[in-house]
Amino acid sequence: MAVLDRSRVIAATPTQIWNVLADFGAVSRWMDRVDHSCILASTPDMIGTTRRIQLGRTVLVERITEFDEQFALAYDVEGLPRILGRVNNRWTLEATGGGETVVTIHTTATPPVRLLMAASAAAMLADLADYLEGSHV
Repeated sequence: MAVLDRSRVIAATPTQIWNVLADFGAVSRWMDRVDHSCILASTPDMIGTTRRIQLGRTVLVERITEFDEQFALAYDVEGLPRILGRVNNRWTLEATGGGETVVTIHTTATPPVRLLMAASAAAMLADLADYLEGSHV
């Protein structure tokens, strides 16, 4: 398994960003390539909560593995073709002062899907920045 990190400074506070990320079933509101998203099952502490996302004809299930309010959100991506292996995304937030936050996506993936996920992480960060900086919240 390889770990790839992608970071971006977003003009929003950690609280503003966390409120978007923690609304786990609503990813389709801010991520352009997601056509539909919804919660399949939830837990009080969020660990194990699952969401279904639809990207065109592809349907994935994402299961929360870490939920540290305003600091980190991690989830496993399930439903990828076997040849692509396993993927885990971990989002971390770090305030820089002045109302900005460094948002990093740490993607752990097997080599076949590593480059695809790196491009995906960059797109997710861009979509999040566009949503937050465009005052959609």
